[in-house]
Amino acid sequence: MNDTLKVNINEYLPLRDVVFNTLRQAILKGELLPGERLMEIQLAQRLGVSRTPIREAIRKLELEGLVTMVPRKGAEVAKISEKSLRDTLEVRRALEELAMQIACDKVSDEVIDELEVSLEKFKSAIVSKELTTIAEADVNFHDVIYNATGNERLILILNNLREQMYRYRIEYIKDYSSHKRLVEEHEALIDCLKNKDKERATTTICNHIDNQEMAVIISIKSNE
Repeated sequence: MNDTLKVNINEYLPLRDVVFNTLRQAILKGELLPGERLMEIQLAQRLGVSRTPIREAIRKLELEGLVTMVPRKGAEVAKISEKSLRDTLEVRRALEELAMQIACDKVSDEVIDELEVSLEKFKSAIVSKELTTIAEADVNFHDVIYNATGNERLILILNNLREQMYRYRIEYIKDYSSHKRLVEEHEALIDCLKNKDKERATTTICNHIDNQEMAVIISIKSNE
C-alpha cells in the first residue's frame, strides 16, 4: 500500500463517507494499484479508523466497479479491462450523442460563453500537469453541455455514469501527447453548438469518445 495514503477528516461528513472518499481517490489516482488486495485490518491501521467504515467503503467501491471480490482472497482493486471500458463507453457514446443533439436545439449565447470559460480553465489545467485537475476540468466542460439540454433525467444518468468514467479519464490524460487533441476536440464541440450543427456534433462527440477508447485500450495492453 502506498505510504502517502491517509484519511482527511471532514467535519461535515460521516466517517464512513470520509473513508470511502479517501479510498476512492487512492484508487483513481493509482495510489492503490489494480489487483492490489484491500486488507481491512491493514487499511484500518493505516487510516487510524475501525474496520467498520473500511468494510462499508469497500462495499460501496464494489458497487462502483472499483473493487472486486475474489473467492478465497477477499477484496482487491478492480483491474481495468477492455470489456468494461467498451461497455461503459458504449453507453456514454449513446448518451452524449443525445445530449449534443438536444443541446444544439437549446443552446444559448450564455451557454456558449460558459463553455468558452470552461475551455480556458481546461487549458490552464493542462498547463498544471496535475492529472486530477485536468480530469475535473474535462468533467466540468462536459457538464456545461449536459446542463444545456435542460433534461433532468438525462443529466442524472450522465452524472451517475461519470463515476464509472473517471478512472478511464485519468488513464487517458496520462498520455500528455493527447492534450493538444483534447483541446481541439473541445473547441470543435463548441463550434458545433454555436452553429447548431447536429450532424457534425454527433460525429465530433463520437470521435472524441472513440479517441479516448483507443488510448485507454493501448494503455491496458501495455500493462498486461
